[in-house]
Amino acid sequence: MNLIVEAILLIMPSYIANSSAVLLKGKKPIDFGKKWRGKPIFGEGKTWCGFIGGIIAGIIAGIIINSVWHVFGSGFFSIAIIFSLSFGAMLGDLLKSFFKRRLGKKSGEKWLIFDQIDFLIGAFLFCLFISHILFKMGYANKNWFLSNFTIYHIIFLLIFTPLLHLATNIIAYLLKLKKVPW
Repeated sequence: MNLIVEAILLIMPSYIANSSAVLLKGKKPIDFGKKWRGKPIFGEGKTWCGFIGGIIAGIIAGIIINSVWHVFGSGFFSIAIIFSLSFGAMLGDLLKSFFKRRLGKKSGEKWLIFDQIDFLIGAFLFCLFISHILFKMGYANKNWFLSNFTIYHIIFLLIFTPLLHLATNIIAYLLKLKKVPW
């Protein structure tokens, strides 16, 4: 399979999870409007509906992709990998928001590079962690992440994702789904 197509198929649950959260929005902030050291913990833009809905959308997308291309394995193992990519993406985005608030940046305020790859880094790290656990528990004979994401996939995605992120954010802004085009 072509390196570019393979990289996109492998990361698609993360892309879907991250982009679905914007569409699903919600009203109840994950931090319940609480502050830490005088600043919002995550901000009102991070909601339970967006977080959980993003994970579910990523899992559904991953299951559909896996039923066609079989890139995530089979059975429980495939669901665990798809979940780790989806949850990791949402966790990466949430952690970035936490650090943005610590730096005094407001929700929607531009933070170049971090706004574009936060979910990707979260997905990579969480999937690597879950893959390692599955390997240690005997569900796999090797670490799935290290066996499937080559350095070329990772480099491509680190370059391609910010460009894709910018394009989709501009579209979401034009459709009035986002308040800012970044």
